[in-house]
Amino acid sequence: MSGNDRVRAYWQSHIHDLEISTHAPGSPGFFADLDAYHFEKLHHLLRLVDFDAWRGKDVLDVGCGAGVEVVRFAKGGARTVGVDIAASAVELTRANLAQQGLTATVDVADGERLPFGDNTFDFVYAHGVVQYTGNDRALVAECRRVLRPGGLAMFQVYNRISWLNALSKVMKTPLEHEDAPVLKRYSIAEFRALLSAFASAEIVPERFPVRSRLHKGWKGTAFNTFFVGTFNALPKVWVRRFGWHLLAFCRK
Repeated sequence: MSGNDRVRAYWQSHIHDLEISTHAPGSPGFFADLDAYHFEKLHHLLRLVDFDAWRGKDVLDVGCGAGVEVVRFAKGGARTVGVDIAASAVELTRANLAQQGLTATVDVADGERLPFGDNTFDFVYAHGVVQYTGNDRALVAECRRVLRPGGLAMFQVYNRISWLNALSKVMKTPLEHEDAPVLKRYSIAEFRALLSAFASAEIVPERFPVRSRLHKGWKGTAFNTFFVGTFNALPKVWVRRFGWHLLAFCRK
């Protein structure tokens, strides 16, 4: 089995944040829980990404998962396309759209070999996909290729020099999807080098500790009651660069 065949097989059965809902996957309750949890955990996205700013524009979501962001872009009036390497994710995204009466094009595709012509999209959104693909440079290059001149691409990766990476090692608690066939972490300098073909790239460290419903037992209690409060009381200038997520906003 090739590298990306293993990646596909893994994500076919490991939908992101599936365990957050008690409702059946694909049901209205499931999608409502997924959206609420996604933007509770990643609240910074609503500040950094204007999902309503792309009305009448062409938007591509690479690695769309269950379609949380595809739905947001479609609601905002964008001509939205979503792709994912796993057919199970594509099926969920289509169900999510149908239940909300929204229209978007969603298909199975490998981000390292996108089935689109050059200069097709105004915005390429690739949140949580670069670190899980076999050839990160190929995926970034493909996203740049299908982006129109002057267009915007957003990538998110995991920060190796971060609070969560350190906490995982100290507490001996595995990271989410640590068993994935590919899971990379990047320093800010490494991430910037990966994006060097773009005309410009602004990197924003984000994803600081918030209370989590997924953490259980004494470790969960310690995290939610002690660690979250203590970390967020520290001056932001001290901790800003240690955010678990690195988001890059790139212009072609």
